[in-house]
Amino acid sequence: MNYNLKREVSKPERFVGGHRLCAGCGAGITVRGVLRALEPTDKAVVTNATGCLEVSSFLYPYTAWNDSYIHSAFENAGATTGGAEAAYKALKKKGKIDDNYKFIAFGGDGGTYDIGLQSLSGAMERNHDMVYVCYDNEAYMNTGIQRSSATPMFADATTSPVGSISNGKSQTKKDLTEIIVAHNIPYAAQTTFIGNFKDFHEKAYKAIYTEGAAFLNVLSPCPRGWRYEAKDIAKICKLAVETCVWPMYEVNYGEWKLTYEPKEKLPVEVFLKEQGRFKHMFKPGNEWMIEETQKYVDEKWEKLLNRCEK
Repeated sequence: MNYNLKREVSKPERFVGGHRLCAGCGAGITVRGVLRALEPTDKAVVTNATGCLEVSSFLYPYTAWNDSYIHSAFENAGATTGGAEAAYKALKKKGKIDDNYKFIAFGGDGGTYDIGLQSLSGAMERNHDMVYVCYDNEAYMNTGIQRSSATPMFADATTSPVGSISNGKSQTKKDLTEIIVAHNIPYAAQTTFIGNFKDFHEKAYKAIYTEGAAFLNVLSPCPRGWRYEAKDIAKICKLAVETCVWPMYEVNYGEWKLTYEPKEKLPVEVFLKEQGRFKHMFKPGNEWMIEETQKYVDEKWEKLLNRCEK
């Protein structure tokens, strides 16, 4: 596809204002960007797992969605979307539907990495012609900032508190993108929306218009849960990418491709120090936490470079 920023921003909004998401919420930016990749002539059926996005954008009888919208349970957005796609194919085969519909699911990391993983895995394995988009804000933000399997190691959350007997979450972040790639689906990618909008848009377009199952994992910072000023969201996204905490890559029909490589890979501490959830890591005596985090990021990055044959 030929990316044209002027054309993309001139498209009518499919996710409109008036919702109740927090100022600077990454989820809303993710949704707007993904839906903007749709061609104006195509229609969409959106499934939304319970979470921040759902409770803030659809409070009956009010909605921020201009496309058909299904609120699924926390655990079954994948199955709901796959079922809708299968029904559409059957009705189109019978000549009862002429319009072109795309099927897109949105879920946070709680409804994707954890509670909805079984449903998502099933939909990917069956290769439904659908896109599952995870807006990854790295915790259960809607219910009080509890840790999820997407929460990074040492992060302070309400269920991984920092104190005299705890240094925050003791486990590393689950690599969900790799898990989904193992399903051998046509397309999977990691991206974020600020700092490289072209990368974000092109991956959203590929995911929507590649036939078969597709998955997008989009880093979507949460000012409240990560404890940074809302105005700094662009800075946070950029640092996540430049430190390789959040690598930008895609896997297209089994071919791994790095879509962005920092000119100078920054140390992880420049990303960590901008967020209150990692504040304890910079106290005297806790230097080992930063060192361990750096080692983990470096190992993951080298593994990714090898897969992409860099």
